[in-house]
Amino acid sequence: MADGAAEEPGEVDAFDSYRQFFALEPDVLVLSVAMLVFSLAFQMTTRYVPEYIFTLGAGGAVVGLYGSLGNLISAVYPYPGGALSDRVGSRVALTAFAVVTTVGFLVWAAAPMLPGFVVPEVALGPLDLGGWAVGAWVWVFVGLFLTQAWKSFGLGATFAIVKQSVDPGRLAMGFASTEIFRRVGFLLGPAIAAGVLAVYEFQLGFQYVLLLATGFAAVATVAQHSLYDASEDTIGDSFEGLDAIRRDLAAMPETLRPLLLADTLIRFANGMVYVFFVVVVTRYLDVGFTGFGVSLPPAAFFGVLLSVEMAVAILTKVPVSKLAERTGLKPVVGLGFLVYATFPVLLVNAPADQWALVALFAYSGLRFAGLPAHKALIVGPAEQDAGGRVTGTYYLVRNTVVIPSAALGGVLYQGDWTAPVPVVDATLTAGPELSFTLATVVGLAGVAYFAAFGREFEAYA
Repeated sequence: MADGAAEEPGEVDAFDSYRQFFALEPDVLVLSVAMLVFSLAFQMTTRYVPEYIFTLGAGGAVVGLYGSLGNLISAVYPYPGGALSDRVGSRVALTAFAVVTTVGFLVWAAAPMLPGFVVPEVALGPLDLGGWAVGAWVWVFVGLFLTQAWKSFGLGATFAIVKQSVDPGRLAMGFASTEIFRRVGFLLGPAIAAGVLAVYEFQLGFQYVLLLATGFAAVATVAQHSLYDASEDTIGDSFEGLDAIRRDLAAMPETLRPLLLADTLIRFANGMVYVFFVVVVTRYLDVGFTGFGVSLPPAAFFGVLLSVEMAVAILTKVPVSKLAERTGLKPVVGLGFLVYATFPVLLVNAPADQWALVALFAYSGLRFAGLPAHKALIVGPAEQDAGGRVTGTYYLVRNTVVIPSAALGGVLYQGDWTAPVPVVDATLTAGPELSFTLATVVGLAGVAYFAAFGREFEAYA
């Protein structure tokens, strides 16, 4: 904090993260800008990829597999990413991850121009596996492995730093001050995508969006490598193997176990339908926007809806985190869980009306408002020097269990349970209601479990 500040040590000002950001040394400032730019690039592209897969000829089950592969990557990438950074240094590792991510955006952009292939027929004794065609959408899967590389850094370290810097009773506000700035990319990215998709038909427009994201990522990569000096960085120890995971699981505070179970149920439910939000808006409801002198097709309107969602999240993070200091963390986290659980069934049953969707996505933004309190409830009970390990273990368990959720949701969404996965089935009348309703049922089970057994962090009691 700057000299002469009036705040006592441990106090958190909602705007302190902005003031500190602009007071940083140039090399760290450049790295922070790079993080913002990559966040913007991800948000202007990743939420549209399921619709992109449909336009390339695949169906709901393929989109579900895409979502589950993303879950798998999120669960397993951090460990090899951390090990690589320990071996070659964070500056080299960051640059390598950034280059790979930039190439991934290019692969996505080029996917319609790349060939598919036919998997040959395979006969294994009495088992005969017939051949089937794979379309150009397979390159979206290839690109997924690449684009996610840069995101493999730093979750546990971020949690630990906030825990070390903030009084236990102010953790939610501490996370809110950092979350608000990071979410700016989440707000701007979909808005940029909406502007492009308002001008061009979806496939061509999204390719332009991907090229724009590639440009952002390339500039951020060069700036980051050229100007960031990480000579004094200490990221952490290398991964010690499964024994380390077992030790950390055994050492997890008892108060976290009900939260972990409830959170896993709710995230599994959300994972069943998350990748289909764009498809529901663009195909199932087929709602665009007309008003204020503009007319937007459904794909562009979806970007506006995401920006509305994130605007609500940004505006409510601080007041909700302040509320947590009065009510405790558990009620605020429970509110976020309830929004997560109820949104799918509300979306799939929403009227095909533009203002109904604006209101619904504004409601969805409240789930992000509870994230600072949620993070505080995760890391708060940990010992002072164990915040990173506790956080890493928590997310490893949750993300691993959630891996198959999107694939299950894809099978239910496609509505043809007997068809092999590669067969195109783009009809959206048989499955969406089932998959989205079941997701809400599973999510509400998690909400009920948390309400009954969830524990309050004693600093907020």
